[in-house]
Amino acid sequence: MFLGDLPDPLPAAGTAVVLDGPEGRHAATVRRIRPGERVIIADGTGRGIAGPVTEADKASITVEVQQTMITPEPDLKITVAQALAKGDRSDIALEMITELGATKIIPWQSTRSIVRWSGDRADKSLAKWQATVREATKQSRRLRIPVVDQVASTKHLATKIDDHDLTLVLHEEATIRLPEVALPQRGRIMIIVGPEGGIAPEELELLVAAGGRPVLISDGVLRTSTAAAVAMAAILLR
Repeated sequence: MFLGDLPDPLPAAGTAVVLDGPEGRHAATVRRIRPGERVIIADGTGRGIAGPVTEADKASITVEVQQTMITPEPDLKITVAQALAKGDRSDIALEMITELGATKIIPWQSTRSIVRWSGDRADKSLAKWQATVREATKQSRRLRIPVVDQVASTKHLATKIDDHDLTLVLHEEATIRLPEVALPQRGRIMIIVGPEGGIAPEELELLVAAGGRPVLISDGVLRTSTAAAVAMAAILLR
């Protein structure tokens, strides 16, 4: 699957769509897509087309529209507040929650995060998260790209709890398990995932005071890279 601009309304069957720019060059020169191969082009907002490639050069591919696709917004939208983590931990988390269909991702600068986003590094790191999410969207063939917000402090994150119908704070000392929590069928859920060092007591107090509910998702302590995916899978299966 490739991401590119699509006209509104979506083109009719039999018409041609040209994918150019960086994505078109990637398709033609890196992926070596050739005439006859079937591809999907999505615009990242829930719309896509599929069909065979009819032309390919060094800078673009042309696709004949055989099928149009529209993915509506989900009834239950899931936001993940993911604490900043070192190494590839954040990448792993971002890939999995994108594949599972997260609607929004909030980078969380928690107290115990070793990685710090500030100045130029914040802009570069945000761009890297957005690129990772974009690639994971393509890999999973989802037509919607999750929104990646600006980095949030704990105080800022607490203010976002009111924007959601339910906020789950994943914590190893919680007394309530996720399956015991009543979930809304529609609306917005936020999952808050701490860093490798865990959520600091004062942060947990602040998040709970704002309406967050601590929950347990495992009988062991999960890594920050996998916790959100486990919670999302549990929610989606219900």
